[in-house]
Amino acid sequence: MVRIRVLVVDDHRIFAESLAAALTAEPDVDVSAAGSGPAALRCLERGAAESRPYDVLLVDADLGAGRPPQPAPLREAAAPVGAPVGAPVDGIALVAGVRAVQPGVRTVVLAERDDPRRAALALQAGAVGWVAKDCSLSRLLTVVRGVLREETHLPPALLTGVLRELTAARKHRSDSERLVESLTPREREVLRCMVAGLGRKAVAERLFLSPHTVRTHMQNVLGKLGVHSTLAAVALARRAGVGPADLAPPSNGARAG
Repeated sequence: MVRIRVLVVDDHRIFAESLAAALTAEPDVDVSAAGSGPAALRCLERGAAESRPYDVLLVDADLGAGRPPQPAPLREAAAPVGAPVGAPVDGIALVAGVRAVQPGVRTVVLAERDDPRRAALALQAGAVGWVAKDCSLSRLLTVVRGVLREETHLPPALLTGVLRELTAARKHRSDSERLVESLTPREREVLRCMVAGLGRKAVAERLFLSPHTVRTHMQNVLGKLGVHSTLAAVALARRAGVGPADLAPPSNGARAG
């Protein structure tokens, strides 16, 4: 019998252990549990290394709520496009991190409450299901087996709200992309440096420009994007799919500007 490998990720130990025990009673399900985002990523990595990859991830939507922020490397690995820089790794951010490192894993979000906006964010991050935590075991098993058949599962009551949120997000992204396209190639370089978190002096050194020239480029970027702060420019850039500049040491070159 081919067994489905499931990883439950929830920092409420009693819930995680209870759910794992219930799922383990199924003859075709093999379950493990992790209590945090970093622990989940380690489990996934270990499973892949042992040629026993996980099939389905069941992750708490409110993972890590009220806990200290995660270290920066994990934040960056798991932060979905459009998330604020430095955001802690919650359940939805973990979904994006898992999609980046193991895209074959099917992720289902377990939620305390229906929330169209967060459900839409979860789908954008790569989730294929949103299920109430208090749903029946038979319902959860239906979802687990369904997502392995390439199905997407959402509560019927959420469908209209989620579709509305996804439509709005697509329009927002399209608007952001058009604004970014209005930038010159040099201004896009500066924007990518801003997304990477570099300040004016660091950008100047990186692009071999004078600080005064960088200041002018940054002002032009803000003006063309229609925003008033670097943080807002970065958020818009990430919505448009603009990634950070490569922070590997730059090669020597002539200083411009």
